[in-house]
Amino acid sequence: MNSAPTALFDSYEQDFQQFIATIGKRLEGEDSNELGEERKATLRRVDMELDEADEMVSQMEIEMQGIPQSIRAEYHTRLRTAKADLVRYKKLLKDQRAQVARSDLLAPSQPFSTSDDPYGTNSDRARLLAGTSRLEDGTLRLQESQRIALETENQGADILMNLRTQREQIEHARSTLNTADSSIDRASNTLKKMIRTYVYLVHFYGSAYPNS
Repeated sequence: MNSAPTALFDSYEQDFQQFIATIGKRLEGEDSNELGEERKATLRRVDMELDEADEMVSQMEIEMQGIPQSIRAEYHTRLRTAKADLVRYKKLLKDQRAQVARSDLLAPSQPFSTSDDPYGTNSDRARLLAGTSRLEDGTLRLQESQRIALETENQGADILMNLRTQREQIEHARSTLNTADSSIDRASNTLKKMIRTYVYLVHFYGSAYPNS
């Protein structure tokens, strides 16, 4: 096993180059002449291969940390080249996917039927019925959402009303409690005065009724 500090970097770079070679063949080589579903399948494979190549670049970045400073500049250049290749092929994949989608959109539709069928071909009728069904389903879902929103709004209004009533009851109870506290304070002060008067009379006159 090669124990050189650059061994793993070299290994990941080699794997990356193999992926890039395959990707280049699919996007720019003979495979690029494919059409329709065959081309879509190839582009899906390219997408997965680009993910693998991206992982190889990530591993190369990690291994860069262990490469001696004396030779790190060379490997840093190789890493930048790999990243540039990855970016270029990702963009190329995106462009070719858009081209395939555009081709599907511009593909000629089935010719109009010359029969008495007012909807054209059976396929056209099926698409029309399916579209109508989806529209009806969407309308029903919208109506249901509006109903739920209205119910929620009404429930919210009821809750707010209940909270307002409870707040008024609490404020009334608080007012009653404050009034009771005030009455208790007055009664307490009166009682304290009576006790002080009683103690004074007993202390100086020996009785609470000095004239008796």
